[in-house]
Amino acid sequence: MRRLCVFCGSSAGHDPGYAEGAAALGALLAERGIGLVYGGASVGLMGAVADATLAAGGEVIGVIPKHLMRVEIAHHGLTELHVVEDMHERKAKMAALADAFVALPGGAGTLEELFEVWTWAQLGLHAKPVGLLDAGGYYTKLAEFIEHMVAEGFLNTRSRGLITIDSDPITLLDAFAAHEAIPINKWAG
Repeated sequence: MRRLCVFCGSSAGHDPGYAEGAAALGALLAERGIGLVYGGASVGLMGAVADATLAAGGEVIGVIPKHLMRVEIAHHGLTELHVVEDMHERKAKMAALADAFVALPGGAGTLEELFEVWTWAQLGLHAKPVGLLDAGGYYTKLAEFIEHMVAEGFLNTRSRGLITIDSDPITLLDAFAAHEAIPINKWAG
């Protein structure tokens, strides 16, 4: 894995542990020689993961749409900053640059990005690892709901296996390093 795409909030949330988790992941990425691909902002968890990666000597590539340059406050200290036309182009560019995807705490946009790349994996459009870093228990209820989707027959166990959920960034990255792509038939059990 050369680069990890991180989806996360442009806000920091109420719990300081969220920013600490983002910074720990950023430092770990640099330590392992894994580049960060993310949404290009200097604020919130986006800024925390980028700043920590940079501070530890890592590569950071940001991708931000023109209309969010001021709102998300584009980070101008990155290794590379790609300014794109819209959100669709942002997601496509981030996906093309990354070898794996992980979501840190965030809002609707973070979930939308995560669910899209997870769906792409289900459909066989990519074979890259997808995960949730459950910093501070933020995704505990979502993890429970994912199991509920399986129990209710809306998500098969193979598709469930396409997303790794862990609260420890070391364990999560180790799982990604051991990832073996397997063909998935979304409609099979």
